[in-house]
Amino acid sequence: MLTQSEKQLQFFARNMRYSVVDMVVQNEAAAYDHPWTKRIVIDCLRAGYQCWVLANKQKIVAHGVMSVAIGECHLLTLCVHPEFQRHGYGRKIFNLLLDRAYKLDASECFLEVRASNEGAITLYRSIGFTVIGERKNYYPGLEGREDALIMSRSLPLP
Repeated sequence: MLTQSEKQLQFFARNMRYSVVDMVVQNEAAAYDHPWTKRIVIDCLRAGYQCWVLANKQKIVAHGVMSVAIGECHLLTLCVHPEFQRHGYGRKIFNLLLDRAYKLDASECFLEVRASNEGAITLYRSIGFTVIGERKNYYPGLEGREDALIMSRSLPLP
């Protein structure tokens, strides 16, 4: 459990670097049953995707990766370490990614989210995303596969 002073630490957005990939992968493992691997994170950095972290000198509390091309962007991952969830860090990094995408001429954003991930769905809806479709059996689950909701919204944010 976090102390009040730990919750109030200042975290700053910065580009993800190769030197923090291990910390990013640790956050993924803490947050998800099926986390991204180190290879996936490195591939995203090499591809030139928008890869950002919220961090201080000691830790990374959140990270996000977004591809931007031909007027569209696609959120690939948004992860907040479980100890720091529900403190606005997911919203902060997602807004940063959406702003960066708009500055790179994206006018529409798409994402997939597990149908069972109520916290993420609530966040995305609060930012103006709407469900536009569904992908059956998209994600690996603890037992079998899980559906994904496809969500989108126009950019820029108001």
